[in-house]
Amino acid sequence: MLTLTSGAVQVIRTVTADPELPPETGIRIESGVDGSDALRLSVASAPEEGDEIVEEQGARVYLEPQVAQLLSDKTLDAQVDAQGEVAFTLAQATA
Repeated sequence: MLTLTSGAVQVIRTVTADPELPPETGIRIESGVDGSDALRLSVASAPEEGDEIVEEQGARVYLEPQVAQLLSDKTLDAQVDAQGEVAFTLAQATA
């Protein structure tokens, strides 16, 4: 199962903390468009049918079924640069 670093948890919680959003809002990772190998990450108000849900310390990540399998041995991290831009990265999970 995908694991989250403390940095990813903090960024996801910040991004989804808007009081205007539903309480189950999270980040959804899905396959890229047009058959691309790239992954697409977006804010989602709820999981879609069949999504795997990863939740840690109030941060929710919804994974499209094919993506969940692809990322089952990965760790999601997030960094915020000096300009406030967020960058998510995936790495091989450590045992």
